[in-house]
Amino acid sequence: MVNATGAATARGHWLIASLRTIVALMLREMATTYGRSPGGYLWAVLEPVGGIAVLSLAFSVFLERPALGTNFPLFYATACLPFTLYSVLAQKVALSIVFSKPLLAYPAVTFADAILARFALNALTQIVVFALVILGIHAIFGLRAALDWPAILLGLSMAAALGLGVGTLNCYLRAVFPLWDTIWSIANRPLFLVSGIFFLFEGLPAQMRALLWFNPLIHITGAMRAGFYPSYRPDYISPTLVFGISLVTLGPGFWRCAIPIARS
Repeated sequence: MVNATGAATARGHWLIASLRTIVALMLREMATTYGRSPGGYLWAVLEPVGGIAVLSLAFSVFLERPALGTNFPLFYATACLPFTLYSVLAQKVALSIVFSKPLLAYPAVTFADAILARFALNALTQIVVFALVILGIHAIFGLRAALDWPAILLGLSMAAALGLGVGTLNCYLRAVFPLWDTIWSIANRPLFLVSGIFFLFEGLPAQMRALLWFNPLIHITGAMRAGFYPSYRPDYISPTLVFGISLVTLGPGFWRCAIPIARS
């Protein structure tokens, strides 16, 4: 009984110390990443707003209405914002060791702390950006919100999980393969075009649907749009696929990247 109580107390102290380290790393990144640049967090909002505005303007010239609803900014925002959440998290988490390497020399700071701090801060930032942009679109265009919150939360959760998994795996691969950044940049670039941002999955030919179904981002886009368009009910979405890919990439990346690379 005494040993069990002592073990529980030790785990509690370890958890508190780890949380303090993660919060400290988050505060450090807030000061270094956003505190030193002109505009700071403002650019995190302006960047997706600018992209959505350009897409809306360009396609409204050629199309009378988007594939869903009548509002171009909302149609593209419901795809661009979750894609940005995934993309930013994958990029930031992949650079966790580089960003926190000076602090990893301290025993109190572990690889897991560096990963979780970058993930938590940037996930919260992108979710706030998501809320601000969506609220802004509804306010500016006078849209009536009929939201399916479970679908929206599912889309955000899948995007965040995929960003964490891919970013952790890339964190390891970029440390052992010097050319991995270039390879990944080339391989990742077409994803913006094939993740359902400009089209609906159901409107594609059957052979293309069969191929793109294995792209986890197409499931994230479908779930998010289902949360904003009550008449849209995509039956192809598979959270099991998305979370499965997230775990498959997170596990090996986290295990491989832990102590040797973090301390090297």
